[in-house]
Amino acid sequence: MSHIYQPVMIKKLLKSKGSATDKEIAEMLLQFDPSQVEYYQNITNNMVGKVLRNHKIVIKEKNYYQLAGFEQLNKDQKEDLVHICESKIDEYIKKRGDAIWKHRRINRNHIPGTIRYEVLKRAKFRCESCGISADERALEVDHIVPVNTGGENSIHNY
Repeated sequence: MSHIYQPVMIKKLLKSKGSATDKEIAEMLLQFDPSQVEYYQNITNNMVGKVLRNHKIVIKEKNYYQLAGFEQLNKDQKEDLVHICESKIDEYIKKRGDAIWKHRRINRNHIPGTIRYEVLKRAKFRCESCGISADERALEVDHIVPVNTGGENSIHNY
């Protein structure tokens, strides 16, 4: 076993009376993937939080965000604002549809395990960017030249 994927999937299946959807298994895998939390922390701090701080809607102290003026809001106002946020989210999703996440789905074809193994073996099981070992961190196999800029899906471009 070279990763946590297999035991996480088996655990999910055992806890789900022997069967689970691929989405349920993926959601369980996410529970063990701090890189996804780090990704959204970066989005929070460098995009969303930055805009809301600039407009003085939120205040940030260390790694905590506070809604400016929260203490002055009554229960009804808070509920109204939650409904407005939900409405804006629904409106945006309805307007954009799947295009919201398209940038994350482009060229996300699965790299077969045998090719992945050959690429990692060629790299001596170390990240070719930073040099970290596969023993220290789960390594990804990706394109050298991205497919959307003309790169090909071949072992020579991984």
